[in-house]
Amino acid sequence: MPRAAVFDVDGTLVDTNHLHVVTWWEALRQAGHHVPMHAIHRAIGLGSDDLVASLLGADRAKEEAEDLDTAHKVLYAQYFDRLPALPDAGRLLRRLSDDGWKVVLATSASGEELDALRRAIDADDAIQATASADDVSEGKPAAEPVERALQRVGVPAERAVFVGDTVWDMRAGSRAGVTCVAVLCGGIPRSDLEEAGADAVFDHPAHLLASLPHSPLA
Repeated sequence: MPRAAVFDVDGTLVDTNHLHVVTWWEALRQAGHHVPMHAIHRAIGLGSDDLVASLLGADRAKEEAEDLDTAHKVLYAQYFDRLPALPDAGRLLRRLSDDGWKVVLATSASGEELDALRRAIDADDAIQATASADDVSEGKPAAEPVERALQRVGVPAERAVFVGDTVWDMRAGSRAGVTCVAVLCGGIPRSDLEEAGADAVFDHPAHLLASLPHSPLA
């Protein structure tokens, strides 16, 4: 029976979390909201509606989430041609594919943003499927993004590992019933990731690649 290695993208394979923090901060500032960057950082990984609700409250999110999301996307798009992949991200995906894993991306990105992220990773030959924001009705920490990724490759939860960098990733993976692996390169503390459901924690993709024989992806 095949196995699936499901990966978050932002902060896990591509070093973009702080770009999102800055561009969300600027979008909020332009709309008259002064939100500290550390609060925005903790919310990165949520879908845009949930992110705005967590920072401004549910009532304000209903009024402003769409406009803020549009402003964020415009600001973030200026980085599309230079998004930096994390060390050995592409090599990790290729190694897992060569080892027989079905590699799937589960990301809140879509459209041109997702295309830019995939160019940065430069491992399309190893990626069998993608579950993007366009494919789900609920983003992380709901289980749906991980479940949809597994549906794409026909692998049950008990044969899957999900790799992510935020507490929202770990909660989504735990709710989907998969083994959860966290990486620290998104800037979230190890203790928070473990509390949210991480079964193993590594520094970054290169560390996970070097540690594969001793990881849940062995």
